[in-house]
Amino acid sequence: MNSAIAGILNAFLYILIIAIVARALLSWFPISRNNPLIQLVHQITDPLIEPIRRIMPRTGVIDLSPMIVIVVLWLMIMVVNRVSN
Repeated sequence: MNSAIAGILNAFLYILIIAIVARALLSWFPISRNNPLIQLVHQITDPLIEPIRRIMPRTGVIDLSPMIVIVVLWLMIMVVNRVSN
């Protein structure tokens, strides 16, 4: 794999991880869902998190789906790094 393509893909995956962490942190604060920043973060992360939520059983008030998505994205970064070397 071309190292430039691997770098772009890694950057994209890291941005997704940052967006998911931001979503988790922002959920702790009483911010309106009409806020444009909140809407943007949800538009970016919903396609990744919602399928996991449908599969996983509920664990009470703790939502583990963002953590699972982050682990999958981290594994994807590891694969890209291994293939690019």
